[in-house]
Amino acid sequence: MKIALLGYGKMGKVIERIALERGHEIVLKKDEFNTYDGLSTADVAIDFSVPSAAVSNISAAFNANVPVVSGTTGWLEHYDEMIALCNEKKGGFISSSNFSLGVNIFFGLNEYLAKIMNQFDSYKVSMEEIHHIHKLDAPSGTAISLAQGVIENSDYANWTMEEAKKNEIRIEAKRIGEVPGTHTVNYDSPIDSLEIKHTAHNREGFALGAVVAAEWLAGKQGIFTMKDVLNLQ
Repeated sequence: MKIALLGYGKMGKVIERIALERGHEIVLKKDEFNTYDGLSTADVAIDFSVPSAAVSNISAAFNANVPVVSGTTGWLEHYDEMIALCNEKKGGFISSSNFSLGVNIFFGLNEYLAKIMNQFDSYKVSMEEIHHIHKLDAPSGTAISLAQGVIENSDYANWTMEEAKKNEIRIEAKRIGEVPGTHTVNYDSPIDSLEIKHTAHNREGFALGAVVAAEWLAGKQGIFTMKDVLNLQ
C-alpha cells in the first residue's frame, strides 16, 4: 500500500517506521517546507500535523481522491466542512482524537461507566489529562472525546476548563516534560472516589493504530470511526 504522510514530525516518523515494517511504501512526507507532490499516487493519507495545517492537508487529499486517516486535534471547528468535502468527493475519512487500541477500549469503558454512575447523584465527574510540553492544543482531543462520551450517556451537558457548574465536567490539562499522554476520569463523592485511567508509555500505540486504520480504510468510501476499524460497535 502507498501511504502519504501529511505531517512529518515525531509522530510522522514513528508512523513511517511502522508502515515500512508492515510492508508499505511512503510516497510523500509532507512538512511545512515541501509540496503535495506525490499525494495523488497514494492509496491513503495519514495526517498527523498541526491544527493550522490539518484542514489544508485533508482538503488536498480529498481533492486528489485519496482517503484520509487524521489524528490531528485542535481543528474540529472545521470538521463539518471536511465531512461535506469528503462526501462531495466520494472519499473515505477516519478522524480520531486517539488511534491507540487501549484508548479506544478506554472510550468504551468510559461510556459504560457513565451510564452506571448517572444513577448516583452523589458522584461528581471530572477529568485530568497530562501531555508533553510540545502539545499545542488543550484540553487534548482525547479528553474532549472522553467528556463527550460521558455527556452522551448521562445528564451532563458540557465540559469546561474553569470551575464546573452542576451539569459541567471539569477538565484539567497539564503539560509536563515528554509525557506521551495520560488520561484519568474521576468520580468523587463525599465518602469515596472511583477512577479509570489510561497511560501511554510511548507513541507506538498511536502510530500502529493509525497504520491499521489506514490499511482498513484503503479502497473504502464513507465516514468511519475507530469503532468500525476495531469492530467495537
